[in-house]
Amino acid sequence: MKNILAKAKKLGCEVPHKKWSDIDRELKPVLRAMEKVGIKIDTKILDRLNLKLKTQSSKLEKEIQKLAGEEFNVASPSQLSEILFKKMKLPTVDIKRNKSGISTGASELLKIRSEHKIIDKILEYRELSKLISTYLEPLPKLVDKNSRLHTTFGEDTRTSRLTSSNPNLQNIPIKGEFGPEIRSAFIAEPGNKLISADYSQIELRVVACLAKDEVMMKAFRDGIDIHTKTASEIFNRPVAKITHDQRRVAKTVNFGVLYGISPYGLSQTLGIKQEEAARYIMQYFKIHSGIKRYCEQQIALAKKHGYVETLFGFRRPLPEIRSSNRNLYESAQRMAINTPVQGTAAEILKLAMIELHRKLKSYQSSVISYPKNGKQTTDHGKLILTVHDELIIEAPEKEAEKIAQLMREVMESEVKLSVPVEVEVGVGDNWDSAKRNIIT
Repeated sequence: MKNILAKAKKLGCEVPHKKWSDIDRELKPVLRAMEKVGIKIDTKILDRLNLKLKTQSSKLEKEIQKLAGEEFNVASPSQLSEILFKKMKLPTVDIKRNKSGISTGASELLKIRSEHKIIDKILEYRELSKLISTYLEPLPKLVDKNSRLHTTFGEDTRTSRLTSSNPNLQNIPIKGEFGPEIRSAFIAEPGNKLISADYSQIELRVVACLAKDEVMMKAFRDGIDIHTKTASEIFNRPVAKITHDQRRVAKTVNFGVLYGISPYGLSQTLGIKQEEAARYIMQYFKIHSGIKRYCEQQIALAKKHGYVETLFGFRRPLPEIRSSNRNLYESAQRMAINTPVQGTAAEILKLAMIELHRKLKSYQSSVISYPKNGKQTTDHGKLILTVHDELIIEAPEKEAEKIAQLMREVMESEVKLSVPVEVEVGVGDNWDSAKRNIIT
């Protein structure tokens, strides 16, 4: 514990007197309570969307077959590979091979996206198929008699991040054409509201702190949008003249660096030349010398000790860092850089959950809340879901704004980094509206 407190003090942080094992032990009853309560689903919304997407999917399938010049099973990778690369003779340079032949994985198809319009149709078809099979069809079948869905929370033992299974609610889409529609099906009981509180760029704030990168820390302290600031740096343009596309590139660079992205990987993600991607990364590290030093130090520590650790002492073994296999070695390098960042961010979220669960018990209300044993009861607001850096509480409508402010206060203050920790909080009748209706 002394080592943790000493490290935190050296980084300019204020943390609770707990190590990661204490945090996980205290969190277990919180997670079990969340699993028991669950979250209400409007199955009619999902059923309507399911019908809509199946119609669009069927239409896309016919369009793909027409472009291919014959009927075939679009969902079959082997048949699709046969059509694209043998019949249509699309280029296979740099396309990976697998046991069944030339790969038709999304990352490979993106490489030949400009070669034929059939590729975009295939990618769209797959996206719809995934939404249908992963969410729209199974979720309505999994609700209880009160139309509430119960997931099981666990922990990724590699990163310390929380997981969700049976069903997995961590990957419910938020963006795209249908993400908001799916989230609108996650609703509050009558008389209640959903409150969504989301950490703002927590991993970047954590790495700025762990790396003691003065440039990044100053941007956060000054309240400057970090992606716009990075765009200004790599494009050498004033902040006021940064375009939306330039900010998008900078955002990819910011998060890509945390995952040890290579120039090739960045070029593939952004659809740019590898030389240009390399220039962005070089310029980024030139300005953010603290981040560059942090990356080098983490790799060196992993080689020396065979593991890396988070701010609260969670360790991830990395024996692959000494491997002669290039792929394993490079993967371990990326983990050495990212695990302390991801894991520390996860620990901050967990600490906030523990404190919120404790404080919510003191809030009593006469407002109708969610069903218990099939009957409407009165209760205080409760944590019901966590997705990555976001917490969701269901609370009586009359106390929603009060509890929303409590969420912000706890989440922003439970761990004090050397840069401000900021949380966006919204209130709504459903998950989507709670994400959009941000309160100040």
